Amino acid sequence: MGNTRRPALIVFLGLMLLGGRASEAQPAKIPVILDSDIGGDIDDTWALALLLRSPEFDVKLVVSDTGDTVYRSKIIARLLEVAGRADIPVGVGIRQSRDGGPQSAWVAGYELSQYPGKVHEDGVQAIIDAIKGARPESPITLICIGAMPNIREALKRAPEIASRAKFVGMHGSIRLGYGGKPKPDPEANVVNDVESTRAAFAAGWPRTITPLDTCGLVQLTGENYRKVAESKDPLARAVIENYRIWHRSQAPASKEGDAPVASSILFDTVAIHLARTHEWLTMEELPIVVGDDGITRIDPAGPRINCAMSWKDRPAFDRMLVERLTGGR
Repeated sequence: MGNTRRPALIVFLGLMLLGGRASEAQPAKIPVILDSDIGGDIDDTWALALLLRSPEFDVKLVVSDTGDTVYRSKIIARLLEVAGRADIPVGVGIRQSRDGGPQSAWVAGYELSQYPGKVHEDGVQAIIDAIKGARPESPITLICIGAMPNIREALKRAPEIASRAKFVGMHGSIRLGYGGKPKPDPEANVVNDVESTRAAFAAGWPRTITPLDTCGLVQLTGENYRKVAESKDPLARAVIENYRIWHRSQAPASKEGDAPVASSILFDTVAIHLARTHEWLTMEELPIVVGDDGITRIDPAGPRINCAMSWKDRPAFDRMLVERLTGGR
């Protein structure tokens, strides 16, 4: 009788072993912090949605940066709620104004005190604490998709964080400018705070950026845009709600019922992608300096930065973006 149970026991133990091996084979999630000037150009809203829909990431913190950071934090908090991710803390960055912005209508009446999760009033310190609290074998990737006064201040308060984090940014224009023109431009995230960009680039962490050379070419059109615009997914719907509000603010003569037929340029989504993989992109390690005019130039005197300089397969990136934003709905 004892022998009749032995095969079943062997099968059970085998399945347990295989299950253990399968779980061991699962790659660890990438711990990330997002530092964003969301609420200005709409691309940050699309980027945050992509971040939340990327299972490779363990999002530790999302922090508002530049201008009216309270307004920006409200957008972050409400989007996190829509996504069912109130487990993610929100940080309020250095507040430089009280002017609101083009997506104010979407957070009219919303207060940060309503957010069910944690809100850090000192977002800079929250960045420092999160980086210092990470395990040495799993450093945090700091994704920056705006001008960076928060990051400059964090490095000033705690310069040692540069040895305990990785940096990925949407910054610069090296060979191509806006719209793919064959001349670099003073890219907004850089020219809006040249000294903060210099500080982030000079810090000792590993540095990766998407300049306009690649991120300035990303736009969803045709069927790709229609799938997102018509999606029933709550997060995709929130993105499109914000996009339509923003779109009207950019074209005041448009009518209430007018709707865009393509996305704007989705610069910041490429930085989210680079934080997990360099797939579909050609990378070059280049010495980069930031001029007083906000132009990022190749110069032997500059720190070496891993730069996404061209696309190998941009349609594949577009398809990934649509699939993740819509969640198949």
